[in-house]
Amino acid sequence: MYHRFNEFKYPSTNISMDIFKKHIKLILESNYRFYHPKNFENEFNLPKKEKKILLTVDDGFLSFYENAWPLLKKNKIPFILFVSTKPVGNKGYMTWEQIKEIGKSEFAVIGHHSHSHGYLIDKTENEFLDDMETSNLIFKKKLGYVPTLFSYPFGEYSKFMKDYVSQNFKIAFGQHSGIIDINKDKFELPRFPINEKYGELNRFKSIISYYPLEYKVLEPEEKKLSKENNPPKFKVVFFKNQKNINNINCYSNEGDKWKKSDISIINNELSIKFREPFLPRRGRINCSLNDNGKWRWFGTQFIIR
Repeated sequence: MYHRFNEFKYPSTNISMDIFKKHIKLILESNYRFYHPKNFENEFNLPKKEKKILLTVDDGFLSFYENAWPLLKKNKIPFILFVSTKPVGNKGYMTWEQIKEIGKSEFAVIGHHSHSHGYLIDKTENEFLDDMETSNLIFKKKLGYVPTLFSYPFGEYSKFMKDYVSQNFKIAFGQHSGIIDINKDKFELPRFPINEKYGELNRFKSIISYYPLEYKVLEPEEKKLSKENNPPKFKVVFFKNQKNINNINCYSNEGDKWKKSDISIINNELSIKFREPFLPRRGRINCSLNDNGKWRWFGTQFIIR
């Protein structure tokens, strides 16, 4: 997941084009193919024979159009551009004409990223629904259709939001790190956020070499925490054919301190005894497994108001 390109005033969401070009080159030299978003959408539940890379860009910043789009267009590299409708045409953002140009290409797909791109999880349910409906009307007017792929602003969602998205879209993405497999909930799919700090080449090489750490169940389903459910009762049920399960290590940031988690694994079921509650705004858990030399990974994220 990328945002800005060559906008060095915003290091937390920016990547330099020099590094981005090296990312693309590394993917190709590693003999991975890019997943076309439409194929990804239509084939999601089918068994996979090879690993592919799905490229996504959030927010529709002008720096994407000016810097990254020419490279992707020249090389016909597939990607999803997630657009929030309210900022379109404002300073630093793409125009509708530019968005339509990208949407008409054979290898790019426009995705839905809400209207306001606000902290929608903090809004009332009706305010969230109004924001989504406003965006739908604008997409219909400007593009002639409402996109079928959705990206949660800031990767934040409650069960109510996810339930709405699952009834109105085909697939949705968060911003918790991980590798997608057919067992993942397709309305809270993980992505690795890439920026100046986390786009360093050695890390990127590791990311694209990871394999999914597949699981059957992850609880709780509600990712919005309050005083009553913070810390959450966290449980992951793995498939019985997962080998080397005792090699799993998890790290979590409760109390705003990243430390190795106190995990317990009984009968392919992992639980975590948290040290203390998570602090606002985001609680994160990342788990990895050395599976005979293959590194498997999954992450999850909770939102604390």
